[in-house]
Amino acid sequence: MAVFKKIKKIKERILKSVKRKTATKKIAVRKKLTALDLRRSTKNPIIEPESKNYWESKAAFNPSAIYHNGKIHVIYRAIGDTDISVLGYARSDDGFSFDTKLKEMAYYIKDRKAVKKDPATKLQNYSSGGGWGGGCEDPRLTLLGDEVYMIYTAFDGWGSLRMALTSISLEDFINRRWDWKEPVLISPPGEIHKNWVIFPEKINGKYAVLHSFSPKILIDYFDSLDELDGKKFIKSNNTRPIDKTRTWDSWFRGVGPAPIKTKYGWLIIYHAMDHRSPDRYRIGAMLLDLKNPTKVLYRSSQPILEPDKWYENEGYKSGVIYSCGAVVKGKDLFVYYGGADKVTCVATAPLDKFLEELMHSSEAKLKHKKPRI
Repeated sequence: MAVFKKIKKIKERILKSVKRKTATKKIAVRKKLTALDLRRSTKNPIIEPESKNYWESKAAFNPSAIYHNGKIHVIYRAIGDTDISVLGYARSDDGFSFDTKLKEMAYYIKDRKAVKKDPATKLQNYSSGGGWGGGCEDPRLTLLGDEVYMIYTAFDGWGSLRMALTSISLEDFINRRWDWKEPVLISPPGEIHKNWVIFPEKINGKYAVLHSFSPKILIDYFDSLDELDGKKFIKSNNTRPIDKTRTWDSWFRGVGPAPIKTKYGWLIIYHAMDHRSPDRYRIGAMLLDLKNPTKVLYRSSQPILEPDKWYENEGYKSGVIYSCGAVVKGKDLFVYYGGADKVTCVATAPLDKFLEELMHSSEAKLKHKKPRI
């Protein structure tokens, strides 16, 4: 009897595998590729969970990245045996191959002060992909001078979901000395916020934090980021209403990586959904005015990436592609993203052609003149 049960389980596993592969094939839709479509690496997934590492035995996803001295440094969200989210580190010379021997845990909430449970806090309606123990989620790195800043989501696994800020010197970062500053909470208590980013240089002489995009772009400016001391909070708007006049991105979910400065404007990579098909994340792009980044110059009329591959559908959340990091290496744009809340992937495009196509095919191209170079 035990043999028959074992055979039955094997058949069930095979059937489920066939169904998953069939479903993934159905998701993929052939279309003519343009310069605006990101090309996935054939090495995807480039970072995967490893059972030998207790801190990332279940998931390694939602990566952020910075580029420095010819190397790409990635900080990614990891979930291990404890179901608590921590942040892992990996490094690459070419942007595609990551040395697994250099992978290590780079950040975790040591005393959990930033996510301490408060019995007076109302239970938040929030679920976190894969990990239910809280921790630090979805990092966004910004290199500003000789300091690496990181905004992340601090979740206590119960009722508090806050945006947190920390930083580390560039020298310590590249030498893997994880001497991060004590994190401070920068969003108000009792509110849910995600997807905040810091611009990689000052705008009109001030540090800039982009913290909302829908229903409108909200940016707060500071003479020093030390003003965010854990007592002063950024008041944001995270309602993200559905815009039924739009199609594939009618439900804007958030900005992905920190903005990238180009000669045409600030390049923003974002993730969104069609509210009529809310089970599929898509990634888009837009350009913001360099001096007034609340002004959208160009916005992609189509997704630049959709969840069509098996590694974007077989995980904790099928159909989810979620980018927290992008860098320019040479002449190419590298976009790092999480697949199905389980693995890390990368997709690329020649930057100049990508930007030209973004402006040429943009829905806003009739409203704005092409910037002078």
